Amino acid sequence: MTSDAETTLRSQTPLFVLSFRQRDEMAALVARGGWQAVAARRGEAVERRFRASGAAVALVDARGAFDDGLTATRALGSAAEPPGALLVCVSRADVERLSALYDAGATHFLSSPFGEAELLQALRFASRGTEPRGGGEAGRGLLGWRWDPERARVQLSPLLARLMKLPASLDRKSALRALPADERPALIEQLRSLKGASALVQTLPSLGRAVQHLQRDSRTARVLALIEPLGTPPDVAVMLQEAMPRVHDLAGARRWIDHALAEDATVEIIGITLERLEVVNLNHGRAVGDRLIQSVARRIGEVLAGAGGSRSVLARLEGAGFAVIARHPLDASMPLIEAALARPFVVEHELMQLGGRLRHIVAHRGDDATALLRALGDTTPVHERSGDALAIEVREAIDAGHIDILWQPQVAIASGAITGVEALARWRHPVLGELGAEALFAAADRAGLALALSEHVQALALNRAAAWPSALGGLRLSINVTAGDVANAGFAELLLERIDASGFPRARLTIEITESGLMAELGEAARLLAQLRRGGCRVAIDDFGTGYSSLAYLKALPLDYLKIDKALSQDIAGSPRDRIVVRGVIDMARSLGLAVVAEGVETEQQLELLAKEGCQYFQGFLFAPPIASDALQAMLTTAAASR
Repeated sequence: MTSDAETTLRSQTPLFVLSFRQRDEMAALVARGGWQAVAARRGEAVERRFRASGAAVALVDARGAFDDGLTATRALGSAAEPPGALLVCVSRADVERLSALYDAGATHFLSSPFGEAELLQALRFASRGTEPRGGGEAGRGLLGWRWDPERARVQLSPLLARLMKLPASLDRKSALRALPADERPALIEQLRSLKGASALVQTLPSLGRAVQHLQRDSRTARVLALIEPLGTPPDVAVMLQEAMPRVHDLAGARRWIDHALAEDATVEIIGITLERLEVVNLNHGRAVGDRLIQSVARRIGEVLAGAGGSRSVLARLEGAGFAVIARHPLDASMPLIEAALARPFVVEHELMQLGGRLRHIVAHRGDDATALLRALGDTTPVHERSGDALAIEVREAIDAGHIDILWQPQVAIASGAITGVEALARWRHPVLGELGAEALFAAADRAGLALALSEHVQALALNRAAAWPSALGGLRLSINVTAGDVANAGFAELLLERIDASGFPRARLTIEITESGLMAELGEAARLLAQLRRGGCRVAIDDFGTGYSSLAYLKALPLDYLKIDKALSQDIAGSPRDRIVVRGVIDMARSLGLAVVAEGVETEQQLELLAKEGCQYFQGFLFAPPIASDALQAMLTTAAASR
């Protein structure tokens, strides 16, 4: 048993948690054990984030992500100030690979399946003998605050008070006024719904972008917060150690190869050409592109360090190229580098897939270093790659008004009446003609503009619908939100403000989101969707049947509509087995009180079978394709005249 005194002592103790699949769940478990959780989901800059947390113990949850966990463990174990204890959780299937984690620096292990009690006891054992970083002075270097409801005061850590030029103790209103006005609603909403542990990214005075790791003590109702600045630079010594050693320029790489070949050594070279770098430069500027290149170099360097990188050279080539050079075989490093570059990078606070093309060559005495390196270079202009060309043009399309909105009618099956429309984006491309929403959003995603495009399309649809003539005044409007929208800080408040600014009534609006956009943060998504419903909007789950659908998933979310994906709607006219699946989905939705909308209905047979199974609404080419506002008005006028 754990005494109250032990729990109280631990509640002041930070514990660093890195979980690639279940960050929030692991943070909540740690919080219930009494620690102050500082939780992360990605392994980038894990040494810096651990150092900033002030924790003595690190927990790495590598279940389902062993390679990522091993990389993070290696980074923490080899840091200038490694954790006093490093507990790694692994899947049962990875137990045979524990020796790799031990060699990387792990001190304790826990294999699944395990429960809350086993995890907390393992953390207690791991913590034994460790001391808070900095000994008795640890708290003075931490950024954090505590809200005590009994005293109605916010207590700031000495360092936070000094940086923000605030008193160490202040009332709630004064503390909120210290934040920028646009950051206050998100923090208030997060605190209002906080039960265990959570995290919130905000811009704070004197600190810039930072993560606030929040935790509520269930016994005292106190809120504890640790602040992790995202822009904190590393120590100068660490910066020099990371930046100087093995990243050569083109001339340095040429000299290294020439010297090795002169000694009759066999030289192996991996050429790496970054993809989409020009997209970043065009949309965010060269300075951001240069910082991204530095991040790429660090990530490749981490891979090489884990594979005996002291014997390898990393060189920056011209343009978007790197070269890894060694006197030993590099075959094993190829897939590791590819996997590292496949993970998203942070570009201007947004995640962006970069990727790279790799080429492996072997050089021998008599080969020319200049020719070898030139052969590795990428000479294909970015505008010749159609995907990147479209990505580059997205910003111009938004600014020039080339993004248009069409409306697809949604029809009540029982009456045949048009009850609403879904707003669908179209790109009026000056060369390629009309492009659909899928191509448009794919290009925006490559350009790192997915969030900006989504917000632009929402505002455009709302403003146009608000100006509809009276003939369209009774229609419901459905707009789409993406996973990026939901993950954006203050999403619900911003969307409601956008709706109100347009003048379109909330009561006639349905917010559609795909199930794949909700799965990663189900609890947070449920809270945000509930907030939209409280604001007067309705909520629909879109493209149901394309992701990881489950009854528990539907029960957990506050929904009004379930929209059956086009493929599932058309399956109903297939085999008896297909029909049973569609019937099960409709029955499940109806039993939960959800109205069902079938998408992509193209034949009378599909519509008849859907009606028999209890589907209430449909949309698709059987009734009408997406159409312009004037065509929609004419359609409703004709329908009214025929009654």
